[in-house]
Amino acid sequence: MSSLSVQSYDLAIINLNKAYRLANSAKYQDERVEVLFSITQVNYFIQNYDKAAAEGQRIITILENKGDKQALAEAHTIMGLITTRMGEFEKSEKFLRKADDWFTANNDEKYRAQVLLGFGILELEKEHYKNAVNYFDAALPQFEDPRSAYQKAFTLMNKSDALLYLSDLDIDNSLGKSKKAMEEALEIIEAKNYTRLEIDSYRIRSYIALREDKYALAKENMQIYETRNDSLYRIYINAVSKGIDAETEVGDLKLQIASQQDDINKQQRSINFGKMTTGLSIALIVILSLLTLSLYKNNNLRAKANELLQDKNNELQLAKEKAEKASLAKAQFLSTITHELRTPLYAVTGLTHLLLEEDPKPHQKEHLNSLKFSGEYLLSLINNILDLNKLEANKVEVEKTSFNLKKRTNDVLVALKKSADDRKNNLHFEFDESIPEKLMGDPLKLSQILINLIGNSLKFTQNGDVHVRIKKLGETKERVALRFEIEDNGVGISKKKQKSIFETFSQASLQINRKFGGTGLGLSIVKNLLELMGSKIQLESQLGKGSKFWFEINFAVVEEVKEVSNPQNIIYDVDYVALENRNILVVEDNKINQMITKKILEKNKMKCLVADNGSDAVALVKENNFDVVLMDIHMPGISGIEATQEIRKFNKDLPIIALTAVTIDENLDDFYRAGFNEIIPKPFKTEEFFEKIYRTLESRNLLVN
Repeated sequence: MSSLSVQSYDLAIINLNKAYRLANSAKYQDERVEVLFSITQVNYFIQNYDKAAAEGQRIITILENKGDKQALAEAHTIMGLITTRMGEFEKSEKFLRKADDWFTANNDEKYRAQVLLGFGILELEKEHYKNAVNYFDAALPQFEDPRSAYQKAFTLMNKSDALLYLSDLDIDNSLGKSKKAMEEALEIIEAKNYTRLEIDSYRIRSYIALREDKYALAKENMQIYETRNDSLYRIYINAVSKGIDAETEVGDLKLQIASQQDDINKQQRSINFGKMTTGLSIALIVILSLLTLSLYKNNNLRAKANELLQDKNNELQLAKEKAEKASLAKAQFLSTITHELRTPLYAVTGLTHLLLEEDPKPHQKEHLNSLKFSGEYLLSLINNILDLNKLEANKVEVEKTSFNLKKRTNDVLVALKKSADDRKNNLHFEFDESIPEKLMGDPLKLSQILINLIGNSLKFTQNGDVHVRIKKLGETKERVALRFEIEDNGVGISKKKQKSIFETFSQASLQINRKFGGTGLGLSIVKNLLELMGSKIQLESQLGKGSKFWFEINFAVVEEVKEVSNPQNIIYDVDYVALENRNILVVEDNKINQMITKKILEKNKMKCLVADNGSDAVALVKENNFDVVLMDIHMPGISGIEATQEIRKFNKDLPIIALTAVTIDENLDDFYRAGFNEIIPKPFKTEEFFEKIYRTLESRNLLVN
């Protein structure tokens, strides 16, 4: 096997075939088996698997007759490796299992490590990557002997390959462990000059670079692998052809012809012609064989390239599916955690409102106002996270409603006036009066964009000016192009931070975050909303001189505006006298929330009964005449939706309002189908709470005494 160590495969095969002919007698049976083992190993090594399998089967037949159990177990091991490479996985597992049973029973850990390596390669080929890693790890401790350096390097490379197909959810730091295994393997390969392993390493190193998004390095490594692997295949083809020559004893025939040349010349000169013809025939056969093998190997290379592309496509599909699952899990988590946060937050805001209504002392009022602000800030944060989550999940659709742009913008400025006054800022509004009065678009999303941008400018400006400008860029009969500008003379944004300011959770600096607060979600929401509406946010800013945000957007021009009355409930118009003495049923399982809602209602002279669950609510509705039912959703027993459906079976007209902490934006249709008339998300502003109750009663003509 010395020829194999320096990769002289053709010489190794020729010498082994000579040795086999010498040992091919009953006298040298033991030597014959050893030579067959070597022939099998060499053919396996040069990927001539059919030949290797045939010789391996001959070994097993001989050893079964001899009864040499250890040698038979070794033969089963190499046949397991060969059949794995041939894709015959069932045969491979049977061979390896037989070998493992014998080595385990005889406590032979050294040879059992070869079997474990075989199982690892089998699992790798079957794409059971985690199992493969476990087998490789089990085999490695037995390859620490310097004489097993090749096996150790080979095992480490296969471990590195398997780890690349696993995520950190399967094995912690899978990529890092893959790189470490490859580094250990390369140390051995470079020290021992294992050319075959070095060539294969470039393929795995290319995959590692792909995992690290280093596409240029990945391409470079793959080109090196393909070039050198092609050269190596040519060497294998040459070795196989030499093996064919050796098996047909062409070499021996040439020696005999040379030794008997004088006699042949004397006996018959015509034999020269016959020898020439024979030589040409043999040469032709060899050339045709080489061409056939070359075509076979080229087809194999093409097939492997196609398999590689298919593997990469499968990996990308798997990564896509994992990303989609992660996104779904994130959305579900946010929905759950939002409900859990809103429930105690309702208690905070509700109790704060009640305490403020009880004429607190001045220093108590100051603390309560701070508590109220903190509650409202936390609610705003929760809503921003949910908005961003829906945008990223592509669950937001652009509505088309007619609206008055000037009125809509004025409503936003009225809502933000207190923020401007708190920071001692002046709000300036410049509106191009040539803009059509009646536009078609999504006014709610436009309001959200303006609230975020103007609110952002107010927050980062002190004792300054914030200008809001809306200009017409062009107009046709059906559409108008507008430019929105929000400019301030506040702190400004550095050039470096302007590139990342619209990313999620991004702010100009840590100092900015500490000084002005906020989560950095507002501008990310603006960016996503504008992209959804076919526009793009732009920024001009200088540190210390202020910032200007602007965007351009097209709206359809319509003939008449059907503006929804009070769409954002910025101004609440409620006849509280008309609500007095109304009978209200509050369905709520949380005792604190029961108390808060009941006290808010009773403070406004409304009569209130409480039900702890949906079943009790259905029974109370049957027994009493209520003006309104305020129904929670998540309760023990039957849910609020199920309770509402039961009530609707016998009372179609009773106003039922969902009073819930769940995220309702995606479930509006489900709520209305169940029979709800209105929805109030918790926590709520008290004015909004009474406004929705009042509107619900008014719309059903139930306010007439």
